[in-house]
Amino acid sequence: MAATTTTRTELVLAAARATRSAIADLEAEQLVQALEWAALNPGDVVDQTRSWEERDLEVAGDGAPTVAEFSIAEFALAVGMNTDAGRVFIGDAVELAHRLPRTWARVLDAEVPSWKARKVAQQTKALPVDAAAFVDRALAPVLHTCTFAQIERTVEAARAEFDPAAAEQRRLADAEHRHLTFYWRQVTSTGQVAVAGIMDLADAVALDENLKAKAATLDPALPIDVRRSIAAGMLGSAGEREVVIYTHAQPDTRMVEVENTRTVVTPEQIQQWCQTAGTTITVRPVLDLNENLTTDAYTPTDRQQEQVVLTFPRCVFPGCSRRSRSADNDHIVEFPIGRTDTRNLAPLCRHHHRVKTFTAWTYHRTGPRAFTWTSPTGCSYHVRADRHIR
Repeated sequence: MAATTTTRTELVLAAARATRSAIADLEAEQLVQALEWAALNPGDVVDQTRSWEERDLEVAGDGAPTVAEFSIAEFALAVGMNTDAGRVFIGDAVELAHRLPRTWARVLDAEVPSWKARKVAQQTKALPVDAAAFVDRALAPVLHTCTFAQIERTVEAARAEFDPAAAEQRRLADAEHRHLTFYWRQVTSTGQVAVAGIMDLADAVALDENLKAKAATLDPALPIDVRRSIAAGMLGSAGEREVVIYTHAQPDTRMVEVENTRTVVTPEQIQQWCQTAGTTITVRPVLDLNENLTTDAYTPTDRQQEQVVLTFPRCVFPGCSRRSRSADNDHIVEFPIGRTDTRNLAPLCRHHHRVKTFTAWTYHRTGPRAFTWTSPTGCSYHVRADRHIR
């Protein structure tokens, strides 16, 4: 029995190692395919004055070939990525092959995993040619053992050595990375939302002191972290505050969907928000999403635009996750052949609007919230409003 168990253990481990090796080989082969796709769709020098029509796209650093911008979407979908991820992936392949040849050779020889080589490529795209070559020489021999921190230190050393002006600009630009982010798409059913950010040290110290002072005035029975959270919500609100909530109520459930966040909460949670001291709540009923609103004008009415946003929270191109509130309202059948009515409108982000306008990509509506897209090579992709590609 012990011998049998040992044999099975060895077989499982051997099979696992073989699978991992095969996956690594396939990941490298996918990069080779991306490189071949770039070669099949070459571009010239980027003309930044052409903001709307197709222009050749720099996906890698100086000296590397450019790639025709609208060719990226089709390859991206073929490998299960959205357009943005596909642009990065193709760019990584081009960067490795043309600016990091030593690292690329180790990938092809299965000595360095593709994901780690791509990490280097993404760091070096902004470097001048000689700086990228420096990184390639320094990291290629030892990349299989390098940490991300080592990679970043080598890249920054190359930047400082070969492009000191860019290094200083990068230091100044870091200040523009400050942000305060509310994760609206991760709101819990109890009405809690995660918040994260990066601040200037002096601003962070001042905020911390203000939160401490405000929290000290609140109910001491509450945990200090809860009081700090409440204090943060009270900052900047002089007197009354207004919260606008779009709610969706369904007849078969007591839960209420909040359109701003695409989540559901209990009626009691909405009641609590309405009863918060100093808060004015405006609950706006949602439009009938099944009504076919029409206008004779080219530009959709405000009600139509709101209806499109509520019906389709994101760009309806396969795999795209850009929010529809910042997208273009596209006439599925071009105006004036197609009317400006609800059934002929869909949100497309600016990039995919350009893809649809200037290439052979086409789409048609196959249901109230469903579309079928056809690529220039004839591949079909089916999209549903909030569950995108299948």
